[in-house]
Amino acid sequence: MYIAVDLLRDGKKDVLGLWLGKNESAAFWMNVLIDMKTRGVEDLLITATGNLIGFTQTIRNILPESTTQICLVHQIRNAAKYIVCKDKRSSLLT
Repeated sequence: MYIAVDLLRDGKKDVLGLWLGKNESAAFWMNVLIDMKTRGVEDLLITATGNLIGFTQTIRNILPESTTQICLVHQIRNAAKYIVCKDKRSSLLT
């Protein structure tokens, strides 16, 4: 189950929709974005993604004014894969 949440200017959150999918792909998210657009979403100021291949381009195709950024958790995870395992363990102990 995938969820799209909108953070409004006044700080309130709004659920844009729930979608059931077998796997996460750019094609799946393209259908989600098209669905949101047909239900009245005109633009997204910022989209935070896991940097799924093709997803940023899909967002640009459907909602060209949207700015895309990589989710902070995904950025840390991607950066940590370059740390040697023994250094990861020692940093956890300190």
